[in-house]
Amino acid sequence: MKSENDQLRQQILRLLSAPKYRPLDKAELGKALGRKSGVRMGLNEVLRQLEQSGEIARIRKNRYVLPSEADLVTGKLHVHQAGYAFLTREKPGEQDLFIAAENTGTAMHGDKVVARITRDEPYSRARGGHGRTEGRIIRILERAHDSLVGTLEQSKNFFYVVPDDPRIVHNVYVQIPPQPPLPTRPNRGDKVVVRLEPWESRHVNPEGQIIEVLGPSSAPGVDMLSIIRKYHLPTQFPRNVLEEAETIPETVGEDMLEGREDLRDQFIVTIDPDDARDFDDAINVERLPGGGWRLGVHIADVAAYVKPGAALDREAYQRGNSVYLPDRVIPMLPERLSNGVCSLKPGVNRLTHSAFIEFTKDGRTKSCRFARTVIRSARRLTYREAYAILQSPPNDQLSERLHVAWELASFLRKKRFQQGSLDLDFPEVKVRLDDEGKPILLERIENDESHQLVEEFMLAANEAVARELKNRSIPAIYRVHENPDLEKLAEYRELVLSYNYKVGDVTNRAELQRLLASLRGKPEEQALKIGLLKSLKRARYAPQPLGHYGLAKTNYTHFTSPIRRYADLVVHRSLAELEQTRRSRADMGQLASTAEHISITERVAAEAEMDSVKMKKLEFFQRQLEARDPQIFRAAIIDVRNYGLLVELPDVLLTGLVHVSSLKDDFYVFHPTQRRFIGRLSRRRFSVGDQLRVFVARVDVFKRQVDFAIADETASKRDGARPSTRDKRVRRN
Repeated sequence: MKSENDQLRQQILRLLSAPKYRPLDKAELGKALGRKSGVRMGLNEVLRQLEQSGEIARIRKNRYVLPSEADLVTGKLHVHQAGYAFLTREKPGEQDLFIAAENTGTAMHGDKVVARITRDEPYSRARGGHGRTEGRIIRILERAHDSLVGTLEQSKNFFYVVPDDPRIVHNVYVQIPPQPPLPTRPNRGDKVVVRLEPWESRHVNPEGQIIEVLGPSSAPGVDMLSIIRKYHLPTQFPRNVLEEAETIPETVGEDMLEGREDLRDQFIVTIDPDDARDFDDAINVERLPGGGWRLGVHIADVAAYVKPGAALDREAYQRGNSVYLPDRVIPMLPERLSNGVCSLKPGVNRLTHSAFIEFTKDGRTKSCRFARTVIRSARRLTYREAYAILQSPPNDQLSERLHVAWELASFLRKKRFQQGSLDLDFPEVKVRLDDEGKPILLERIENDESHQLVEEFMLAANEAVARELKNRSIPAIYRVHENPDLEKLAEYRELVLSYNYKVGDVTNRAELQRLLASLRGKPEEQALKIGLLKSLKRARYAPQPLGHYGLAKTNYTHFTSPIRRYADLVVHRSLAELEQTRRSRADMGQLASTAEHISITERVAAEAEMDSVKMKKLEFFQRQLEARDPQIFRAAIIDVRNYGLLVELPDVLLTGLVHVSSLKDDFYVFHPTQRRFIGRLSRRRFSVGDQLRVFVARVDVFKRQVDFAIADETASKRDGARPSTRDKRVRRN
């Protein structure tokens, strides 16, 4: 059937490409193709697939044409909270289409849509526009979601729900259902889940039906539950999955060690965050006689327990990855595996898949081999403990081994950047919660030597596995990061120039590295790094080794985290089949489908994690406002607009606004060419790069925005801001 559908696809595309083709509807196409009524459904399915993929398009009276013939494009809509949107085209390499707010119709963020080009790029530029091709949504092919999460509000005559996602710019009208359909009657201010009804006209608000009441917005746990519902994350494992997990023994018996290399007498350690619950990677490093090192990277052998096609495997595939929220982990595997038999806890036998890599004294890979192994971790170190050891002279076996490991890691890191790797690491901010889930501390976690040590060894193992699979022609899933679009890099260069940085050709990797080095420690570092990330393509999974632009690696995959990523589990299975030289084409098709699926689940998880952290940061500042005890933070001006100062708080990695109306000590005049404010009387200046001390002035939970006010001696006394000596509370040390 698949080959027949492929043949029909080609016939349809040939017919629509014919010079004398006139637009035909479904029935006319069937007749032209000689499709009798008995096989009409095959035609319907292929037409639907071609339309979904953007290869054909429907116009008036449901007639089909090639999109290029009617200036139509198909893609996914990305809406900005200001209302305008961009349509990412289905065909890679083509520029995004700009959609003005009035031209989005009834499309919502994430929908797959068809748009008609209304203005091409040269016309837009000639008219003084943004120089992008513009379009108008004419059809919605597929809704991203049929439900949304929001806060129930009430006007004089009706109820409505304000969506949590600021990119959904319309409120949803609802009716309060009678008591039986819902266990709890919703009240104003409750978080609710709404199932959307068909929305036909932009001139009226969408309508929906409340299908779940999560509880009052301020109740403990409701905020994270709303994130879970918003991103459709699973909260429980199906019964058959848990029953299958229960059949797996909690300990590793001697009968399970057959055919495995025994490494239990080797000094192997794990290094993880303080609050880590699962440990899926362990390391050991030895210095070789005559120079060089031998690195062992030992990864939990999840594939030994999770078999292809089993209930555990199907559920892990559906989830794609674990999701880490501030107050919980939504794991890919049940706790019996993720925190139990697969976790490389110290002092117990654990099954592993190991990569052994020997490096010469100048950091070149000398040899590499892989084996199914069993280890017994000697120590479980936190990053803090490892960092402390690396800051002191070695005085025992553990510290000596760790210092040798850092010798190799620092060498590999230096060499990686010499080969063109981009330094796009960002510090992390951990949100510390109390017993009720309320944020009490924002802690910045630096990417110090302990993190870099583990990172370099995981990168080395991932690269070695990818190279081996490619060289042996074993079908697998690779982690790919394709080269950026030149136009996107040109736009990024304009952004950098607007910050008064001297920058050359950023399509040249060395120039990009030089720029990133010059940003280090500057107030605008975060903003310009994020700008670069937006200019680059997004890393994804693919069945072909397309290389990794950011890491400057020709071969790269994910091998080191099979407890929390399905991609790594697939790679482990591929690595176990090195002796097999050929697999069926059906397997390759399945790999392509798996790669696409887990790329999607990864994006959903990343958005949910960022959204949840942002929500907790907003709550942290909201609580300070309510307590009338605002904390003072370091801030740097990253941009100056006519309405105020955009500031970045480096200790909490949050961007906010100091509105011009809050600058009450003088009347400030905006100078756009210099991007600065100057006080008319005091001549006080505010420019990009200036360092400030600020405290929270306003929090807009719906718009996800925070306003700050400048804290000086008089302001601190007048507004009751906490003295600056207390701001050490948010720093790591």
